[in-house]
Amino acid sequence: MAYENLLYEKRNGIAFITFNRPKVLNALNRKTIEEFQQVLFEVRDDASVRVMILTGSGEKAFVAGADINELAQQTPVNGKEFSLFGQGVFHLLETMGKPSICAINGFALGGGCELALSCTIRIASKTAKLGQPEVKLGIIPGYGGSQRMARLCGKGAAHELCLTGEMITAEEAQRIGLVNHIYEPGELLPAAEALAKKIIEKAPLAVKYCMEAIERGVEMPQEEGLFLEATLFGLCCATEDMREGTKAFLEKRPAAFKGK
Repeated sequence: MAYENLLYEKRNGIAFITFNRPKVLNALNRKTIEEFQQVLFEVRDDASVRVMILTGSGEKAFVAGADINELAQQTPVNGKEFSLFGQGVFHLLETMGKPSICAINGFALGGGCELALSCTIRIASKTAKLGQPEVKLGIIPGYGGSQRMARLCGKGAAHELCLTGEMITAEEAQRIGLVNHIYEPGELLPAAEALAKKIIEKAPLAVKYCMEAIERGVEMPQEEGLFLEATLFGLCCATEDMREGTKAFLEKRPAAFKGK
C-alpha cells in the first residue's frame, strides 16, 4: 500500500516507517496519523515483521509536532476527539506486541516527542532536540505526553518540560532517561538496525511477553506485577521456543526460534 505522508519498507524482519513531510518538518496532521494507524495494522498482522524502526525524512526533524493549521481550528468537542484518536493510535504502537525503536534524527517536539515516548526504545542523533512546547500555544500535551513523560522520566522532569515548554538537547534527554543512546547523525540508523537485529535473534514470544510484563506491570502495584510476570513466565514454558532455547544452550549452539 502506498502512503502519502509516510514511507514504508520491510527488510530482514524490520519494518522501516519514515514520517515524510519534510517541508513542514514532518508535522503530524490527521492524514499522517490515519496513515500511521494503517501501517501499524499492517505490521501487527505481518508475521514476517519482528521489529519497527521509526524515523523522520530529511536531516532536520523526526517529527516537529502537530500541524498548527489543523490545531488552530479545534473546538472543545472535536479537540477531545482529536486527542483521543491520536492517543489510541499511539497506544496501539505501545501495546501491539512488536518492539519499536525510535531513531530521533532531529526535532522531536510536541506530538513528535509523544510519538517517541510511545516507542519501546528511543535513540537519538547528537543533533536532536526534544520537548513538549504545547503551553506556548495555550494547550497541554494531547497525545499522552503528560502521562508517559512522568512515568518514564519522573514527575520532576515531566513538570519542567511540560510547564516551561523548553527544548532539551539529546545529551540532556539521555541524562533524564528519555533516550537510551546518542549517536553521530550518520550512525543513527545503522545503530537502530543493529539493535533491531539483536532483538530479532531472540524468541519472538518471549520478546512479546517481556514487553507485556513491563508495559502492563508498570501500572500495577508490585505484587500484582509479579503475579503477571509469573503468569507470562508460565506461558513461555509452554512454548516450543522455550524447549528449543534451553536445548540449544545445553548443546552449545545457536537457537532456531520459530515463534511457537
